[in-house]
Amino acid sequence: MRVVIVTESFPPDVNGVAHCALQTARHLVDRGHHPLVVAPAPAPGSGPDTDAPCPVVRVPSLPLPGYPQVRVALPSRRLAAALVAHRPDVVHLAGPFVLGVRGMAAAARLGVPAVAVYQTDLAGYARTYMGAGEAAAWRRIRSVHAAADRTLAPSSAALSDLEEHGVPRVRLWPRGVDTVRFQPRHRDEALRRALAPNGELIVGYVGRLAPEKHVELLSGVCGLAGVRVVVVGDGPSQAHLTEALPGAVFLGRRTGDDLARIFASLDLFVHTGPFETFCQTVQEAMASGVPVVAPAAGGPLDLVDHGRTGLLVPPRDAGAVEAAVRALAADPVRRAAYGASARATVEGRTWAAVGDQLLSHYEDVLAARRTAVAA
Repeated sequence: MRVVIVTESFPPDVNGVAHCALQTARHLVDRGHHPLVVAPAPAPGSGPDTDAPCPVVRVPSLPLPGYPQVRVALPSRRLAAALVAHRPDVVHLAGPFVLGVRGMAAAARLGVPAVAVYQTDLAGYARTYMGAGEAAAWRRIRSVHAAADRTLAPSSAALSDLEEHGVPRVRLWPRGVDTVRFQPRHRDEALRRALAPNGELIVGYVGRLAPEKHVELLSGVCGLAGVRVVVVGDGPSQAHLTEALPGAVFLGRRTGDDLARIFASLDLFVHTGPFETFCQTVQEAMASGVPVVAPAAGGPLDLVDHGRTGLLVPPRDAGAVEAAVRALAADPVRRAAYGASARATVEGRTWAAVGDQLLSHYEDVLAARRTAVAA
């Protein structure tokens, strides 16, 4: 099968869309298929696409104003030319918003079926950054995804949101996790001593440092006796958060085995963002055998089994976050049980298993197109 993956982000970018697109391309190659990736050009000096398992066509881009870590694709003929040259059976649109919309139009002109993967809560972002615009965001989402042969939602909450807002032909497709890279045996006692020299309980957050993540909700946790907050990631809120989280250790952006070592060395993982359509870092923490505290909203509702693998708390409630951390900090037996259950829960959620589910979605779409053409 020949597939063009049109993605709004791709490594060296570090985010959920980029990571999922990379894993999708890898799985297609592993199964003997022929993918091509089309993505915005990264920031100057980012280096070549050394990790890409297949050819990558880069489209000129500019940084998003106020958020330079996000690149926005400019109009370019490279996208349409890439589709014509590759002759895809399916076009895969990862988080379509700007480049993906053009990819959808190009696929339609060529008569190629398109599968759109919903990955970003644009309505939530509009509320966070503009204080309005949710209705306009949903109109945009609906118009983009209604043109696809199938939309894939990463969680049951996202699927319900899409259906409630009139998006047709939605199916569930979750995300995988690298259970070899992320696992409890990577726990590093030397790292723990460096982060918490007085033997503090280490509570970690991993992700973008941006307003929609609400990392400032960890402020109360920073004040708990015997607790050390560790923050991994970068973004436009970093300067503000260094003041809002006194005593926290900021490690910057980490990836690969280094990130896996940090995850496994945590005692507790806390995610604070209420707009996650999936939340990959929660799943990576669980694979690392770390109990989780997360908001009872969006993707974490599918991932965290409250009272068995972690605790779900009301979204944007700093007091609830602090109380949950305090309760688990005082109960090492419960933490250990939650961590073991978390690891067991995700062991079957490999990228290979999830990738095979994606191939089934492709096959369904192709079969439906053939039936429609025959009719």
